[in-house]
Amino acid sequence: MSTLAEKRFVLVTGKGGVGKTTVCAAEALALAAKGKRVLVAMCNAKERLSTMLGSEPIGSTVTPVTKNVWAVNMLPEKALEEYGVLVLKSRVLYKTLFDNAYVRAFLRAVPGMQEWTMLGKAWWHTTETLPDGSFKYDVVILDAPATGHGLDMLRVPKVIIDVVPPGLLRRDAERAWALFQDGEMCAIVLVTLPEEMPTTETIELATALTKLGLPIGRVVVNQVLPPLFSRDERAVLEGAPLAAPLARATPGDAALDAARGRATRERLQADSMGRLSRELPVAPSFLPLLLDDASTPEALRQLAKRV
Repeated sequence: MSTLAEKRFVLVTGKGGVGKTTVCAAEALALAAKGKRVLVAMCNAKERLSTMLGSEPIGSTVTPVTKNVWAVNMLPEKALEEYGVLVLKSRVLYKTLFDNAYVRAFLRAVPGMQEWTMLGKAWWHTTETLPDGSFKYDVVILDAPATGHGLDMLRVPKVIIDVVPPGLLRRDAERAWALFQDGEMCAIVLVTLPEEMPTTETIELATALTKLGLPIGRVVVNQVLPPLFSRDERAVLEGAPLAAPLARATPGDAALDAARGRATRERLQADSMGRLSRELPVAPSFLPLLLDDASTPEALRQLAKRV
């Protein structure tokens, strides 16, 4: 896998259910083990990161979760308030301008505003500094929404640049967009499974990101089975006749059925890995399928060693 240790911003996305948060957690632990200060930012998510890392539940305030790792679960309205206070330099002035139902309803109706409040907040954390002038976080990892929503979120700063008049909002969007396009400072990590539908979505997503000029830094194929059979053995097993449905199955029949199922899964997995290797701009990496629960701190430590 290519290193992410020198990036300032890492955005992780992919089809829903492929293990994006697992990859975020494993990468955060791996970077923290190298001495990096890491912030994991989630987008109004059903929070599972605390279970994976063995910490207290993670809310809308940045909190430490383990050594060198902090996390936040961003809420659109809370993120808007924080952004407004930063821009206006006054919480009192923010409440005067924004703390009423009409303005809030208007902002909710602005296309892309909720996405920008979270994406913009995650970007802003890359600019935070400590009293000595060093960055507060070495790497910010954004656990982005699933494929379609994640792509829509990434388009928002470009839309702001194109349509919003010069001002603070456009200035910040320009700074964020410049970072996102910088392959030295930013990496987009695509997470997928070795299955047909996630593979197809990942290839389509990679094509769309490339057209936007955004750098794909890594593709992670999650839950990969170690192969037990060669290509020839898989062909033989898949071609073996099925036992009669009403016949009394012997232990040999059961073993053959299990082997046939495993051979089919391995073939589909190999096909998916081959497509990803041929059609993506970066070679895919993989994480193994863990037989035990993958959402435990011990499992995450195992995966962190792999990344």
